[in-house]
Amino acid sequence: MSNPASIEEGKGQSQHIENHSSQPRLLSDMIIGFSDGLTVPFALTAGISSLGSTRLVVISGLAELFSGAISMGLGGYLGNKSEIEFYRRERLREQMEVDLFPEKEKEEIYDIFADYEIDREASRGVVEALSRRKDLWVDFMMKFELELMKPEDSRLWISALTIGLSYMISGICPMIPYFVMTDATKALFVSIGITAVMLLVFGVFKSYMVATSKRQVALGAIETLIVGAAAAAVSYGMVRGLDSATKI
Repeated sequence: MSNPASIEEGKGQSQHIENHSSQPRLLSDMIIGFSDGLTVPFALTAGISSLGSTRLVVISGLAELFSGAISMGLGGYLGNKSEIEFYRRERLREQMEVDLFPEKEKEEIYDIFADYEIDREASRGVVEALSRRKDLWVDFMMKFELELMKPEDSRLWISALTIGLSYMISGICPMIPYFVMTDATKALFVSIGITAVMLLVFGVFKSYMVATSKRQVALGAIETLIVGAAAAAVSYGMVRGLDSATKI
């Protein structure tokens, strides 16, 4: 007769689900785009609002928003392209080392397993199996010796679009009051409220993805709000100061 406890344990093991993120780079790109989009356009429009013209704020804000989104997307594209080119170069170099110095490369595999406290005898079969498949051998060395993961070519455009669109979506929200209100000062206060709420929500989301406790989530949200507020305050003060200086 089967042990009920062992049956329940087996069910628990079969139903075990690992909730790991399968798209960490996509999440990272979204955070980069939203983070900059919530601070840079708002800080700029907040600073320009000190001049008292909502039309000027809208024109300047849209110009920055489009140029910023393009710049951020291009940065994501070029960054991922450099990563792909770097990986390909290092893989060619590793391929050459495997071809020219196979015994030395085998010793490096033994050293890798030794870091996991696996002795030579236990790892010998794996080493010999890898040595018969040079493509897998090189893949192994890239991942465990150089700690480089193969980047996907599709990441070029996905990263660019993700960062650029995230920047646009988050950056347009603080500008909404300037589209519908004629008083720049009142629009600024409404924009501050919208941005503060968005910064808190974004901070909670960002911290939730990496935090291990509710306290860390709360601290992350507050930190995001403080950074955004500081950026806006500095920009507002600089534009206000330049405006006063030009009137002297």
